[in-house]
Amino acid sequence: MPILLALDASSSACSVALSIQRGADEPRLVSRFAMTPREHTRRLLPMVDEVLAEADVSPAELDAVAYGRGPGSFTGLRIAAGAAQGLAYGLACPLLGVSTLEALALAAHRRHGVECVATALDARMGEIYVAAWCCRDGNVEALLEEAVISPQRLLLPAAAGPGGWFGIGSGWALWDSMPAEVQTAVSQRDSDAEPAAEEMVLLAARQYAAGERTAPHEAQPIYLRDQVAWQKGG
Repeated sequence: MPILLALDASSSACSVALSIQRGADEPRLVSRFAMTPREHTRRLLPMVDEVLAEADVSPAELDAVAYGRGPGSFTGLRIAAGAAQGLAYGLACPLLGVSTLEALALAAHRRHGVECVATALDARMGEIYVAAWCCRDGNVEALLEEAVISPQRLLLPAAAGPGGWFGIGSGWALWDSMPAEVQTAVSQRDSDAEPAAEEMVLLAARQYAAGERTAPHEAQPIYLRDQVAWQKGG
């Protein structure tokens, strides 16, 4: 099993996780997570040092570095991508970009055992980043492509299970602006959850096993809304 490191700074939280397995030992996850608004630059790399030290892993042992590629905070995405890129360049190892929305879906599945998960992050400017997923046996399958829309325009496919949809992410704080059909379809929601590197490193392990990896110079945050700069200026 590869030794993988994941970094995320896509939200108000900052997190790092390491996945490691040596010999016949059980796979081990070492992680750090903290709510650190506006302190990502200062906290991210020290967290990397902490998890490596706790796991007794040297940077040279890393097989790949993963990062939260977005969507999320524009500044935070650049911080995580830049840090991951710098590490990957220095270690001559590949990069793995992981969707923050997919990580949230896996978090809901791991914590609550739910299968139908609708992820939504507050995109500001009256919009949300959304996607929908089917989660079974630790696997995550996209049912609704990632998009940025107003909460009033959110539509969900029919839930595959009897429990309805589980909504997770900060975008669900805009519940009152969502259509009645969505409110009927979503039986539970957690608007306080933030994307975390712990789920990202698990998703990255699957990418790595499938041969999905990129060179350090190809690190590319996914904003979904590339026109944000001129929209703010207009």
